[in-house]
Amino acid sequence: MTTEKNEVLLNCPKEFLLKMLTGKWKPCIFRYATQGPVRFGQIMKLLPEASKQALTVALREMEESGILDRKVIKEKPLHVEYTLTDLGLEFIPIFKAIDELNLLPVRK
Repeated sequence: MTTEKNEVLLNCPKEFLLKMLTGKWKPCIFRYATQGPVRFGQIMKLLPEASKQALTVALREMEESGILDRKVIKEKPLHVEYTLTDLGLEFIPIFKAIDELNLLPVRK
């Protein structure tokens, strides 16, 4: 995402939140990242129905938006870890509030 687009979105926090964390896999990725550093392979195992390409796109978008930080770990085997940035950490209370809204219909 370009800096100009980020500036526009930052002027509207609700739009920024929706743009950066909506999508099929982003909320799940975000939730996993709240537990600490997460590797791409771990995310693939946690979301087996997601394609490698779809996860790569979602992770890149979240990184570009400043939600996630990508770090290449130069150990054998070489791997990549994703962690929440300071901005990403600010979204945790929002997700907790969403979790507390019991939005699923009650079955009788």
